[in-house]
Amino acid sequence: MTDKQAYLQHVARRMPRSPLLRNCAAAFWVGGAICLGGQLLATAYRAMGASPEVAGTLVSLTLVLAAAVLTGLGVFDSIARYAGAGTLLPITGFANAVVSPAIDTKSEGLVLGVGAKIFTVAGPVLLYGTAASVLYGLIYWVVTLFR
Repeated sequence: MTDKQAYLQHVARRMPRSPLLRNCAAAFWVGGAICLGGQLLATAYRAMGASPEVAGTLVSLTLVLAAAVLTGLGVFDSIARYAGAGTLLPITGFANAVVSPAIDTKSEGLVLGVGAKIFTVAGPVLLYGTAASVLYGLIYWVVTLFR
């Protein structure tokens, strides 16, 4: 047996087992609670007279603000440690991905710290999401052009 194989066997014996069922349940209920909160906000905004479009926008803004504030207070990280993927719902996870690097780099200054590194986590999502949508749009345009 090689040293590499012996090492891998040693790691496999020592590595703690992940409680898969508990992790899935935590992600499910926390993610569901965030979605339920969004739905309750939408209902509340509609009850205050907002149109469905405006209510949707207000829900998005409220969830982003809540995730940003909770990230700044260090609470979002604790929730994410417990719920894992349950906190990665697109809007709350994106807000956390933008705010976290900003907080980490604020000591480097506003321009070279926060300004330069705020999108280090979310930047690839923005770049590849935008590039993919342009590519898919071009493919659709070419296909419809030559029909």
